[in-house]
Amino acid sequence: MKLAIVGASGAVGQEFLKVLGDNDRLPIDDLLLFGSERSAGRKYLFRGRELTVRKLAHNDDFQGVDIALVSAGASTSKEFAETITRHGTLMIDNSSAFRMEEDIPLVVPEVNAQDALNAPRRIIANPNCTTIQMVVALQPIERLSHIRRVHVATYQSASGAGAQAMVELQQQHASIVKGEDPCVEKFAYQLAFNLIPHIDVFMENDYTKEEMKMFNETRKIMHSDVLVSATCVRVPVMRAHSESIWVETERPLSPEEVREAFASAPGIVLQDTPSEKIYPMPLMAAGQDPVYVGRIRRDLTNPNGLTFWCVGDQIRKGAALNAVQIAQWLVEHGGIR
Repeated sequence: MKLAIVGASGAVGQEFLKVLGDNDRLPIDDLLLFGSERSAGRKYLFRGRELTVRKLAHNDDFQGVDIALVSAGASTSKEFAETITRHGTLMIDNSSAFRMEEDIPLVVPEVNAQDALNAPRRIIANPNCTTIQMVVALQPIERLSHIRRVHVATYQSASGAGAQAMVELQQQHASIVKGEDPCVEKFAYQLAFNLIPHIDVFMENDYTKEEMKMFNETRKIMHSDVLVSATCVRVPVMRAHSESIWVETERPLSPEEVREAFASAPGIVLQDTPSEKIYPMPLMAAGQDPVYVGRIRRDLTNPNGLTFWCVGDQIRKGAALNAVQIAQWLVEHGGIR
């Protein structure tokens, strides 16, 4: 099995290396690293071996590569998709470039793994981080009763804007403590000691692109007519996104039913003992694989409604881990040729 990571020096690329290094279920005989001209030549350790980042170019470097895990931005994915897939390499793309194209599957293995088997263009799209953790949590409920509507407020960490955004948040806190003016470059406003209800660009309907991703991607992944209304907020947390979710189902569900469904669902850890102050928090979820759920209760405004809280690491399950799980599922089910 020969794999490649494109965008190896970025936050998600580095997480690919960590996830793959810890994963003994995915056989790897050879691993190639690719990056921009700026990152070419950098060296990283992988399973005791030193690997050097190659410059991504339009050549035959991907010949013989079975799977390419790509996280280098939408423009790079669009430019290099043909180069990467030309010789049959399966491209698992973490950008927004191909997510809503009809002939490219959008996959979260806990929800729609089978979709990955139908990739005529040799491209599989990794969903947006907020969508991934939400649909992992929605799927056990959907199995009990069809979900008609979802209202969600997200509390998204600095990691969602990349490695430099995490550095900026640290530097802002340090500057403010020293009585200095903080540097603001990665966000619209100072993030330290603040909340910013603005992620990505605003659309004509006054929702942001991030919020519309949650609407459109959820329907595609779940093969559902569910309606999703989202408000996405950037918060001064380093890693792990949190979401407060309200669902309306076709039939009333009890919190007990839903707790049982969550407890037995793949990829989910139930943390729901509020009397003992046990509930998910980003501080505890950072660096972890599962989606954590808790605060499960009836919606006081809707007899068919439930509300709950979920937290997941944006860089792991929200990006690198999900892509690796797609690759792993395909290998285990004969989907790699």
